[in-house]
Amino acid sequence: MSRARPVRHRLLPYLLLLPGAVWLGVFFAVPLLQLGAASLYDPGGSLSTGYALTWAFGNYPAALQAYWPQFARSFGYAGLALVLALALGYPLAYAIAQKAGRWKNLLLVCVVAPMFTSFLVRTLAWKTILSDNGALVGLLRDVHLLGPDGRLLATPVAVVLGLTYHFLPFLVLPLYASLERLDRRLLEAAGDLYASPAQAFRRVTLPLSMPGLIAGMLLFFIPATGDYINAELLGTPNEYMIGNVVDSAFLVRLDYPQGAALSFLLMAATLALVFGYLRRAGAEEALR
Repeated sequence: MSRARPVRHRLLPYLLLLPGAVWLGVFFAVPLLQLGAASLYDPGGSLSTGYALTWAFGNYPAALQAYWPQFARSFGYAGLALVLALALGYPLAYAIAQKAGRWKNLLLVCVVAPMFTSFLVRTLAWKTILSDNGALVGLLRDVHLLGPDGRLLATPVAVVLGLTYHFLPFLVLPLYASLERLDRRLLEAAGDLYASPAQAFRRVTLPLSMPGLIAGMLLFFIPATGDYINAELLGTPNEYMIGNVVDSAFLVRLDYPQGAALSFLLMAATLALVFGYLRRAGAEEALR
């Protein structure tokens, strides 16, 4: 009995991990392997004639050559939306964490509340807000920020605004969690050492909020690059992102090899950017 108990204790963590591991294996690893196999199908096949696994690695350069503008557009739109989200989200998260007082919970609910509504409904609402006859466009025309025939809908601006709105909570919440744990005595100590507010922010607040900032940026950027609803409803084919191409490949053109290859290329490019960013951010943390 004395030996059985330690063995059971050693196995307990693995037993607790087993349900999650099985879930990931069935609903992530297996579909991912199937998608990888589909990306190597014979590009000359079809649903009617069937697909053969011919290890056609040429599907990847062919897909990239055909749709590299959509790839570049996806990362460009996601990057612009991330910059705008940082300009809006960091002050918002800081205000909620450090200045909101008894209104903190209410403001957090306001940040999360839009997520209780369907993604599609929220996008359609933005389509109404940005419409040519809407109040926002009318105001911008009145103050001459838009020309008489200027518009927001069906432009890159609309797509970037939609991405920013939809994924902003994913940036704000991790940032809030980091800033809420910030010890205000450190800021007081920085002031006692004659640091200006800007210096205290740069040397104290920003470094201590970096874990939440990195997590929020990743949670924002990764889904934004693969989004296709905003470009579909708020843009035109000229604003289509790689997600729109993948959607068309699977559901319209029924070109499964190309759709799978594009999906893997998007995943690989996103992972490369994420790991590169994490490595650089980790090195900068080590140098502080």
